[in-house]
Amino acid sequence: MPASPHPTLDASVPPADLPAADDRATRDQEIRPADIDELAVATLRFLAADAVQAANSGHPGLPLGTASAAWVLWSRHLRHDPAKPDWPDRDRFVLSAGHGSMLLYGLLHVFGYDLPLDELRRFRQLGSRTPGHPEVGHTPGVETTTGPLGQGLANAVGMALAERMLAARCNTDAHEVVGHRTWVLAGDGDLMEGISHEAASLAGRLRLGRLTVIFDDNDVTIDGPASRSCGDDAAARFAAYGWRTLWVDDGNDLAALDRAFTEASASTDRPTFIVVKTTIGYGAGAVEGTSAAHGSPLGAEAIAAMRGRFGWPDTAFHVPTAVRLAGAERAAAGAQERARWQEVHAQWAASEPGLAAAFPLDRVPAAPNLDVLTPLADAAEAGGKRTATRKASGAALTALAATYPALVGGSADLAASTNTAIPGGDVGADDFAGRTIHFGIREHAMAAAMNGIALHGGLRPFGSTFLVFADYLRPALRLAALMRTPVIHIFTHDSVHVGEDGPTHQPVEHVESLRLIPGLTVLRPADAAETALAWQLAAANLDGPTALVLSRQDLPVLGGAGLDETRRFGARTVRAVAEPDVVLAASGSEVSLALVAAELLAARGVEARVVSVLWRERLDAALRDGSYRRPEVPVVWVEAGVTIGWRALAGPHDVVVGLDRFGASGPGLEVAQHLGLSCSAVAEAAVAAIAGRPADA
Repeated sequence: MPASPHPTLDASVPPADLPAADDRATRDQEIRPADIDELAVATLRFLAADAVQAANSGHPGLPLGTASAAWVLWSRHLRHDPAKPDWPDRDRFVLSAGHGSMLLYGLLHVFGYDLPLDELRRFRQLGSRTPGHPEVGHTPGVETTTGPLGQGLANAVGMALAERMLAARCNTDAHEVVGHRTWVLAGDGDLMEGISHEAASLAGRLRLGRLTVIFDDNDVTIDGPASRSCGDDAAARFAAYGWRTLWVDDGNDLAALDRAFTEASASTDRPTFIVVKTTIGYGAGAVEGTSAAHGSPLGAEAIAAMRGRFGWPDTAFHVPTAVRLAGAERAAAGAQERARWQEVHAQWAASEPGLAAAFPLDRVPAAPNLDVLTPLADAAEAGGKRTATRKASGAALTALAATYPALVGGSADLAASTNTAIPGGDVGADDFAGRTIHFGIREHAMAAAMNGIALHGGLRPFGSTFLVFADYLRPALRLAALMRTPVIHIFTHDSVHVGEDGPTHQPVEHVESLRLIPGLTVLRPADAAETALAWQLAAANLDGPTALVLSRQDLPVLGGAGLDETRRFGARTVRAVAEPDVVLAASGSEVSLALVAAELLAARGVEARVVSVLWRERLDAALRDGSYRRPEVPVVWVEAGVTIGWRALAGPHDVVVGLDRFGASGPGLEVAQHLGLSCSAVAEAAVAAIAGRPADA
């Protein structure tokens, strides 16, 4: 290995400055294009090493090992415009191995995104725009929040799917307004996580030919060689999914990288997986090629030795002028591509105003008409028949879809049970114009792909499964809340009333666990009218994810006050009395239980008001700010699940009826009664609360 494979350049310019024109000409004569590539690769490496050292925290190994691949991709293949990071038809780049974030921040800075060098100096500091892992909406040019391994790869599958679906909807013979590619840089950890299998399998089945995954194959994990724990043939695995597989034997061979990316860019019939053999911590002396380079600063002595090895100046955060000029040149080319696209888009919007209105490519479209759900709520309030809220949800979804063409989604192989098949046909490898996506039995990939679809813009995704399987997708749902992606999750079969399938399929802790996620709106309707309202709330929520929690069993339609009360306070009175002795407050299917309990109490001379709690977090907020008056009489809170969250809401004289245990196998009603979820048990709890006796069930 030569002592100094990179040409040297003595001076860097301040980030806001560029050299005068005659200086540029002189430098162009002095530095060959190949030299500029080598300078740029070294720049990315030293920016990462310097930033991690300054923060005394971070992951230098990946940037040092993959800088060559990243530079070749961004400078020659990635279509992007730093002046307009949200240009709808830009290529997407996802750093799935988000711990290597300084590689991405270095790229963004060098290519002229709004990320000054001072922000790189503040890497990992509170309030900086260079957080430890990339965060969408926080740093310009970051497409998704990554760090939990495998999530970025699965998000990218959603982005690539959205691109194909929008191309099928929007492109015409005269105008092509959607036609970009999605690129992913992933590492060993991404491929070890199970979500990568789910997502890659789905992408292969759909033949998402504009998707490329670059695998940073350095055979290192935190605990040592990756081969200690994983002997997979990654290329064979992806080939089995239906991907094209390519190899680059030397991650520093710029020409080989360029050839591989060129071949990937020519692919449209199936996704491409490129194995790039790299050396983690390349150039970092004793830690090069070892796990010691992964997640710790290299140290001042090691960085000094690197500077000598590569002939690099002693100044930290050094960016050569020629590298800035190369970045600016590529940025200018991207601006021209974006300008050409804007002309085409303007012509298309003028000739296809309906499509332009239905599919705004730069954002998640809002529902054009939520009033279509009002008749469903009104009909139910007027005295509709008993129905499961999952079925009522299906009716609401179909009604909404009729006027909301951007609404797309599917289920984890449970469409008939979750009632989520909508008119408009299926999405498939040969036809992306459909609306129903068959995610297969892949809850985790489904949720992460939904995030990618929402982040892409132009479509509004929903997905569905049984509530008990929310555990399978929870990491992606948490990230949806963190990123505030407006995805809609439909969780059915929401309690022990699942019945004969037994405790493995009977959710007990799941609703409460969803409510623990900040920013996730959790709605558990009690009847068909509240289900229609829940869909209105979900469709209107563009500020984060929504979970609809729905029953398997049929439920009666409730009377009582209108739904405006629920909109304001998260709850409504469904049985009013002039002077209540007790309030029975329940959610979902337990509201009808509370109504029967109220009649039992009435026969004993006890007056009970019954409240249906659709949205507990909104009710909690209303109680805290005083807009909803806390009852002056005891409250019995009822839900077929763990009680800890309701206890936090309860007052000192209140009682909570719930389930702090797993269920049992048997007919649903019998199981519920056996576990203490009966109208008589609720009535007895109310009597105990009035008497001031502890009677929690």
